[in-house]
Amino acid sequence: MRLMMILFSMIGTALAGSAIVIVLTMGYGTLWPIVGAAAIGALLALPVSWLVAREIG
Repeated sequence: MRLMMILFSMIGTALAGSAIVIVLTMGYGTLWPIVGAAAIGALLALPVSWLVAREIG
């Protein structure tokens, strides 16, 4: 669990940032699309970090 949280801090930042860049590239520059993209990226990072931590451990 501890390894997963450490990985989540890095993977979550990367996925949320990538989602924000995608939204901005698509032309949505208002608040809610950016917040939604960040939230979706952070939610996707949970299972990804769990899988990576399981493979490492």
